[in-house]
Amino acid sequence: QVQLVESGGGLVQAGGSLRLSCSASGRTFSTYAMGWFRQAPGKEREFVATISRSAGSTYYADSVKGRFTITRDNAKNTGYLQMNSLKPEDTAVYYCAAGRNGGTTALPYDYWGQGTQVTVSS
Repeated sequence: QVQLVESGGGLVQAGGSLRLSCSASGRTFSTYAMGWFRQAPGKEREFVATISRSAGSTYYADSVKGRFTITRDNAKNTGYLQMNSLKPEDTAVYYCAAGRNGGTTALPYDYWGQGTQVTVSS
């Protein structure tokens, strides 16, 4: 079992930055791929970024490529999403997820956090 807790969300002006953190319980965090997803009001949850178990590979949605960076620190059981050049359309609840196999859909992920709100004002 893995429990995930996100933090770092908030209100920021367009063009600003935020760093989200995802703290994982348990000693097996390093055996899970990690992903970030987001859900805006009235929209379906969408993929943002994913990182492999060893942080050797990452993959991003086209909408955030070049602006967001996903990283992880397995020694701290924590994953991160650095978000730069934020746009109003980035406003959403952001969720971190962990699964034995990562991917760009929600299906491979077994564990989810409760989400953290990110609001970008214009």
